[in-house]
Amino acid sequence: MEFRDLNIQYKRYKKDIDTAIQEVLSNANFISGKEIKELEAQLAEYVGVKHCITCANGTEAMTLVLMSWGIKEGDAVFLPDFTFFSTGEVVSYRGATPVFVDVDRETFNLDTVKLEIAINKVLEEGKLTPKVIIPVDLFGLPANHNKIKEIANKYNLLVLEDGAQGFGGHINGKRACGFGDAATTSFFPAKPLGCYGDGGAIFTNDSELASLLNSLKVHGKGENKYDNVRIGVNSRLDTIQAAILKVKLKAFIEHEVEDVNRAYNLYNERLAGIVETPYIPEGYYSSFAQYTIKLQNKEQRDGLQAKLKEKGIPSMVYYVKPMHKQEAFSYLEFNDQDFEVTERLCHTVLSLPMHPYLSEEDIDAVCSVIEGYLG
Repeated sequence: MEFRDLNIQYKRYKKDIDTAIQEVLSNANFISGKEIKELEAQLAEYVGVKHCITCANGTEAMTLVLMSWGIKEGDAVFLPDFTFFSTGEVVSYRGATPVFVDVDRETFNLDTVKLEIAINKVLEEGKLTPKVIIPVDLFGLPANHNKIKEIANKYNLLVLEDGAQGFGGHINGKRACGFGDAATTSFFPAKPLGCYGDGGAIFTNDSELASLLNSLKVHGKGENKYDNVRIGVNSRLDTIQAAILKVKLKAFIEHEVEDVNRAYNLYNERLAGIVETPYIPEGYYSSFAQYTIKLQNKEQRDGLQAKLKEKGIPSMVYYVKPMHKQEAFSYLEFNDQDFEVTERLCHTVLSLPMHPYLSEEDIDAVCSVIEGYLG
């Protein structure tokens, strides 16, 4: 059993993927081929925004947005403590200060009450200037974007939605990566929509921002790549990855998001009353980058993970260490009491195999081990 089975997906769409790759090889337009613009148009239409700008990866996508907004030393950027390292890394890379905020125990996403407390604390201290909120759509579930936008408006902050795991989810029909002043996603192979290497994209309705991002991602180009009007970076999605993503986006839209939610429902039915399963608020829809359960304590979690491994079933812990305890952020001062929920989640969460091609038999096998272990 695979944690996220990319091979079975490839076998199903092998003919289309191979043909798409071969067309790029035949045309020899490996950088900025026609597939790039075609993919960007399709992604923008799916999300429901005016502009999609592809780039090298999801981390670069966030970096480019912060560059375009002029985020710098002395600025404060607010983000969840329970997330992957890159969300905070891009802030420090720009010289700004990441301000970590505890998360909601039920959704794993940014706690909006604690967010506002953190903003006011920074304002009262007067050392940093609040500039940006980066909510993360963790495990496929969109963050509480409506409330976050309300808070952002109140304090005149920009919102950058980190939709690396959330692509395909929505709130009352409005799709992830369509929230905030800009949004980003990742096409890392294991993400809900993944390519066969690294890749990322930025989404926005701001035409001026889109123009600036298209310049920054290619060495700050002006009229052409030899007309450089600003300092930029080299952050392009290559044409082969775009061709692959065009095929996979079609499958993603046609059935994969629906199928991964079918797996979610099957898991929930079999695990009801046995273990705490993922919570999806009313009106929300998840693309389930991960299916994450909560155990009672670290000993129980680690014991279950060992039992699953013994039975040949892979599982993962996202995340073993909170952001504020990463050594790279040791120069910042924190109070552990501000992160009680995150601390507990790091000791009790466990992610189970989850993908659109997961069979009912595999789900039964996973749940049987869990039920047997927990009695």
